[in-house]
Amino acid sequence: MDKTFTKMTVAGCLLAASVSVHAALDDKAALQLMNKAQCAACHTLDKKGVGPAYLEVAKKRKSEKDAVAMLVKKVREGGTGVYGPIPMPPNPKANISDDDIKLMVEWILSK
Repeated sequence: MDKTFTKMTVAGCLLAASVSVHAALDDKAALQLMNKAQCAACHTLDKKGVGPAYLEVAKKRKSEKDAVAMLVKKVREGGTGVYGPIPMPPNPKANISDDDIKLMVEWILSK
């Protein structure tokens, strides 16, 4: 097999994988990912539960310059006091990847 063709094929596969990792989620995929990560135990799209509704987070944070990075860190490390006294537990990497957290945060902020 031609080495140039092989290199182009490998490069194309890597590019496609990179694009799919960072592609925006549609509503169904976002909610499925959040359910898998157990976010739905405390959060819903439009109603406060144990934690704030995703729409409440979006309204509060979407205009902030570093909202994505700050929220990714908050989801990873957990925290308390922003939306009430009940703490949000940290989300270990064994349960959810940084890429998936970023996708979910970007989806929330798009609302």
